Amino acid sequence: MAGSASRAEHSGQGASCSGRISPDGTVGIIANPVSGRDVRRVAARGAVSTTEDKRNRIARAVIGAVTAGATRIVAMAEPFGIATGALTDLRIDAEIEIVDVGATVSPTDTIRAVEAMRARDVSVLVTLGGDGTNRTIAGVWPDATLVPMSTGTNNVFPSLTEPTVAGAAAGLLASGVVDPEACAPRSKLITVTSGKGTSGKGTSQEGELARGWTEIALIDAVTLANDFVGNRMPADGVRMRQVLVSRAHPASIGLSSLAGLLRPCSFDDDAGVLVECGPGGRPMRVALAPGLYRTVPVIDHRGVELGETIELRGPTVLSLDGDRERTIGPDEAAIADVRRSGPRVVDVDRALELGAAAGVFETSRAPTGDRPLNAVAKVHYHHADGTPIRDCC
Repeated sequence: MAGSASRAEHSGQGASCSGRISPDGTVGIIANPVSGRDVRRVAARGAVSTTEDKRNRIARAVIGAVTAGATRIVAMAEPFGIATGALTDLRIDAEIEIVDVGATVSPTDTIRAVEAMRARDVSVLVTLGGDGTNRTIAGVWPDATLVPMSTGTNNVFPSLTEPTVAGAAAGLLASGVVDPEACAPRSKLITVTSGKGTSGKGTSQEGELARGWTEIALIDAVTLANDFVGNRMPADGVRMRQVLVSRAHPASIGLSSLAGLLRPCSFDDDAGVLVECGPGGRPMRVALAPGLYRTVPVIDHRGVELGETIELRGPTVLSLDGDRERTIGPDEAAIADVRRSGPRVVDVDRALELGAAAGVFETSRAPTGDRPLNAVAKVHYHHADGTPIRDCC
């Protein structure tokens, strides 16, 4: 991942004691069973991520984590058996806990899983999903430390890093070998708050905005005209009105890629970008989904400072990291800003560089790799409250 040095400089911004890693060797695994399988595969040409592929990725990530020093793995049980299928017969020298949160393949599964991980003092979370999955995690645990791996449709927040080394990076931080200040800076977060009435535009309105709902986005908050909440199809470019992004690059896929074509903004930049769209704008061809370019009429664009407030105008539908989540009414004020208050994100390249320099992979204490173990790892099955599901403890 590019920008290792400058990212480390940002790591203290927005950080708190609650956001620091407690290096007890515990790595959590959260895999969204439905990421990479939604209707957008029909409307575009995104790859399908199968259950077996996800199991294989988890197994590789866990082997990497334990090799780099993780001693305990915590994963969520769900109806597809992704984590259980990946871990039950894995030969690693680590304790494994499978947590049953009553998953029903709904968005609340991730919420309950994150709450269970936080209650167990998990040091680092390896996530398997898209921007939406990680947005849910950030909403529950904004101080979490993440190694996000991509399986969704339009992904900017998670990376396509090989799971083996992504897991190794998680293990290095969880074991305390690598300092998060050196390779896991806080990410940027977009916060959108609604209310009735507004006294101005682009200025601080603390105390003047009657508080309503609050939503977050890790990458983009976009207003769409004549759309509807819950629509899972790729956005129609002519319906885009305001595009506020925390980061963007010309090589990205999705709504944020528009900003990337006009005004690139990296993870390191203490800024965001706002693009205004609508009738009469300059037409641009944008890759809004894999294999799908659409025309977006661009009126204007500019940089946005951290903490600067932006008014999102109604009536419109608000899309957050690609998911249509809210309706903003004609008499409703929605105020958005970008701050460096999101989860810590592990720079995998930098973490491995530091781990290698520390000699972690040169010692005989690395407990996995190409040498066989004598027994399958012990697996514990617990309810979310910690009580055993079966006689495993």
